[in-house]
Amino acid sequence: MKYNKMVAISWALAIAATNTIAQTKTGFHIIKDIPIGRTGGWDYITVDGESKRMFVSHSTQVNILSTAGDSIGVIPNTAGVHGIAVIKSLGKGYTSNGKANSVSVFDLQTYKILADIPVGQNPDAIFYDDFSKKIITCNGRSKDATIIDPATNKVVGTVPLGDKPETAVSDGKGKIFVNGETTNAVIVFDAINYKEVVRYKIDGGEEPTGLAIDRATNRLFIACAGSQTMVVMNAATGKTIAKFPIGDSDGLVFDSQTKIIYTANAGGTISAIREVSANKYEFVETIASEPSARTIGIDYITHHLFLPAAETEPATNGERPKQIPGSFHVIEVGK
Repeated sequence: MKYNKMVAISWALAIAATNTIAQTKTGFHIIKDIPIGRTGGWDYITVDGESKRMFVSHSTQVNILSTAGDSIGVIPNTAGVHGIAVIKSLGKGYTSNGKANSVSVFDLQTYKILADIPVGQNPDAIFYDDFSKKIITCNGRSKDATIIDPATNKVVGTVPLGDKPETAVSDGKGKIFVNGETTNAVIVFDAINYKEVVRYKIDGGEEPTGLAIDRATNRLFIACAGSQTMVVMNAATGKTIAKFPIGDSDGLVFDSQTKIIYTANAGGTISAIREVSANKYEFVETIASEPSARTIGIDYITHHLFLPAAETEPATNGERPKQIPGSFHVIEVGK
């Protein structure tokens, strides 16, 4: 009787341990391939889970698709488009057009262009700060950020950054955090007076690209392509909390419900890292994607990931791999 009880306890512990291990995994894999077919470069993808649609930057236009994979529309004449920001309360979207040094404003229902706004040189990432109610662009060549009032579609400020900005996020309380790619720093500026507050040197990370924030814990998640590292930083102090090896990543998202950070890595992988608490993080797993998938979007309703990609020919003489015409597509990753 005593022996059987011990066996039962051992099995219970084994099952509990197995379940704990299973729960650390996402179960994610590629579940769909959504063809777009047109040839050309790309950068960011913005997923609007509530409206079941996504906006995919693609050379000189933005392709709008349903999250089910159907083509909905196209926003043309966005030369060198990088990012897309949407403000659903105003019914407007904004694209950062890197080659045109402009931002296009479009209607979220008809997708017609409403205005074209000159900004800094080579605008890259773009996002809407829900605290200041402003659109902010990161301008790579002019090394500054442009502040746009979406109520008037007018530029209301420019913030000199002294570095090539990659991506920016807001803490929702008046501070904007920007990745400085060449100085390996996070630059912080005030969202109201557009003045720099402080800059933090990234300890253990080089060439920061992707960036996200957990507003609840005040932690920044920084994908560093040069060092192939994901750095967790205390947004209040600049102190590094944790570091994880990833791949050559250009994009990162944070799921605030599951508390998992995902980085899209060249070479065909996604790194998944879980936030256990403000000061504790654990590597979850490596998820297979595609070699050219280096940027990433997330549907916060389904928690699925979407990554633009294309088939490429083998690289020669140190040049970048050439895209196979007509192979551009979006992969969906989920359970």
